[in-house]
Amino acid sequence: MSTVRWRPGQTVVQRFVRPDGSVGQRHPLRVIADDGRSLVGWLPAGTEIVGSRLADGRAMRDAPLAERFTVPRVPVRDHWRDQSTLRLIPEDIWSSVWWFFTAEGEFLGWYVNLEIPLGRRAGGPDRIDGVLDVVVPPGGRWRWKDEDEAAAAVRAGRLTADQLARLRAEGERLGALAEEGTFPFDGTWTGFRPEPGWPAPRLRDSPDLQDR
Repeated sequence: MSTVRWRPGQTVVQRFVRPDGSVGQRHPLRVIADDGRSLVGWLPAGTEIVGSRLADGRAMRDAPLAERFTVPRVPVRDHWRDQSTLRLIPEDIWSSVWWFFTAEGEFLGWYVNLEIPLGRRAGGPDRIDGVLDVVVPPGGRWRWKDEDEAAAAVRAGRLTADQLARLRAEGERLGALAEEGTFPFDGTWTGFRPEPGWPAPRLRDSPDLQDR
């Protein structure tokens, strides 16, 4: 079990680290629960985050697939989309599971963000985004997302073929759980509501965007 544990109500920052060790996106989360092995955190719609853009100013999705993992990226202040997420981030597991809700609190479905775990620092968990993901709507009929991007990431050296194979195996494991309707796809937390009066989690205001 990790020696780092966080208290309910505390803000931590989930960082997505690139293979070269630089830090890309940063997502502040309100801690709902943590036992030293699995963090449950809340990211409400509209929360300020640090996102990424290509150094030439384009959003990643605006670049041709062949360029998305070859053009340098830079961090930018941004806001989390129009939907809120509750995240289950377990240590040493190559995925986190996100429950998506409308801004009004209606449950929309699950998203399996396939990731390479890098452990915990005092300020939050570090992960490498695995590019390939799994979408699970209510009912459990799951599908892959961004298979083409994952293949491009391997060609560009952003991921290794062995890493992608392990990420895919993890996606298939979670997909099987979704088909069975077992945790985390059994209805747990689909009715989640944040504590009344909790403000949105906030990033530090330091100009270097670092959260340690």
